[in-house]
Amino acid sequence: MLCSTTYSLFATIFSALFLLYPLNAQLSSTFYSNTCPNVSSIVTSVIQQALQSDPRIAASLTRLHFHDCFVNGCDASVLLDQGGNITLSEKNATPNNNSARGFNVVDNIKTSVENSCPGVVSCADILALAAEASVSLSGGPSWNVLLGRRDGLIANQSGANTSIPTPFESLANVSAKFFAVGLNISDLVALSGAHTFGRAQCRFFNQRLFNFSGTGSPDPTLNSTYLATLQQNCPQNGSGTTLNNLDPSSPNTFDNNYFTNLLKNQGLLQTDQELFSTNGSATISIVNNFASNQTAFFLAFAQSMINMGNISPLTGSQGEIRSDCKKVNGS
Repeated sequence: MLCSTTYSLFATIFSALFLLYPLNAQLSSTFYSNTCPNVSSIVTSVIQQALQSDPRIAASLTRLHFHDCFVNGCDASVLLDQGGNITLSEKNATPNNNSARGFNVVDNIKTSVENSCPGVVSCADILALAAEASVSLSGGPSWNVLLGRRDGLIANQSGANTSIPTPFESLANVSAKFFAVGLNISDLVALSGAHTFGRAQCRFFNQRLFNFSGTGSPDPTLNSTYLATLQQNCPQNGSGTTLNNLDPSSPNTFDNNYFTNLLKNQGLLQTDQELFSTNGSATISIVNNFASNQTAFFLAFAQSMINMGNISPLTGSQGEIRSDCKKVNGS
């Protein structure tokens, strides 16, 4: 009787824990330890090679994982080209069109992985591994990437247009988009710190330089010296595609300079500077902490990347393992 009661109790507790923490039960850092044990080193090797000719690629690959997870969860839907059953690709959504990049490197990674472990590793997991390797290779933290995602069968262009935060939104709107996928304010600030490397086109912030919110004047939260530099790089009626460093002090290095820049009113995007310049916001103290303590930022960023990677993954028999990341199998 006691054994039966004890078993029932354990079964109840286990069931409850599984319902509370299903993602951790399904994704695992050792998912490929038997089926593709070298997958992480393969991903890192391809990115190292790409970095030799393209110093931007690390930031671009990190951004792809972010733009993937915010739409239908981390299912590699962002990689699907238009064609076959995919009538509207996420690549053509406003936040991605002529902006998201690194797809060729993802394809190169997939080819290398398939050569070693055919039909085993999902494109969604490749994006997660590529983001970690990109950050680590750029001087940032490392973390154990949870794996076991499968690839989605559909794209969601309208979801990409509405769910991915844009550089023009209020902090309240951006926060709401993070809350909608189960992330919190700490995740928002930590993940924004990915703007410590990479570039942004003038069109994503030139509304701050000359006529901010219809005032006829620049954004008052922009440092005046920095403003002058940006106005020179992005003149009125100039090219909207000119590239600017997100972090002017160390553009290719993953560090906490992004946050020290915010303290000096040198955030490039509106949504960057709002983290520090929005009166009364809970984000201000987090920015101050990360600006003064790089270790705290690195620890928080790694945990927030794991949290983001846990957004609605397909597992088990859901979805598929794509043989080509650009298209659904059989299409």
